[in-house]
Amino acid sequence: MYLTSILTDPERLERWMTIAQNSLLPLVKGALFTTIPLTLSAFSIGLTIAILTALARISPIKPLEMLARVYVSIIRGTPLLVQLFIIFYGLPSIGVTIDPFPAAVIAFSMNVGAYASEIIRAAILSTPKGQWEAAYSMGMSYSQALRRIILPQAARVSIPPLSNSFISLVKDTSLASLILVTEMFRVAQQIAATNYEFLLLYTQAALIYWVICFCLSLVQGRVERRLDRYVAK
Repeated sequence: MYLTSILTDPERLERWMTIAQNSLLPLVKGALFTTIPLTLSAFSIGLTIAILTALARISPIKPLEMLARVYVSIIRGTPLLVQLFIIFYGLPSIGVTIDPFPAAVIAFSMNVGAYASEIIRAAILSTPKGQWEAAYSMGMSYSQALRRIILPQAARVSIPPLSNSFISLVKDTSLASLILVTEMFRVAQQIAATNYEFLLLYTQAALIYWVICFCLSLVQGRVERRLDRYVAK
């Protein structure tokens, strides 16, 4: 009924088209200058945390392994939104104040680090034991075997699920709007608050998210096909 009333009312339809045209550029700018940089920053830091955590999880040093296990358990066992609120709204109560964008980067990085660490750990453990033995027989140390033999193979196995995590992170950045980060969804909220066309603005934002994720999916598919060339058939 709502859409029908708009489509059958030339004045309302023209208003919709005008709002859509005027809001498109601010939304795209929000995506290019905040959403995507936030995603790239958080994923890069999170991936570094994930590698270190995965190595700690398979480490023979029990305290290190236990610390990594507790970190993963806490992050995976609590909602991302709660983590964002603790960092941005909770820490100031103990005198630690963090600006919105850095707070979002910290929260998303820690979240990505926990989930991606399990992907990387599984990829490392999936490497045949013979690869380790062959590396040791060549005189390599544990770190050399890991760096030269194991991690390159694990990277190929982990790229598809890590790519999925990256695409999910693009969508998760919309939660940063709740801690005042002016990313694309926050821009949509701000514009909708002035003209009350919430359906139009949120639909526009959803379409832009879809276009970004669709392009990333195409890139992911191409990378996976390229990696398949090096898999023994």
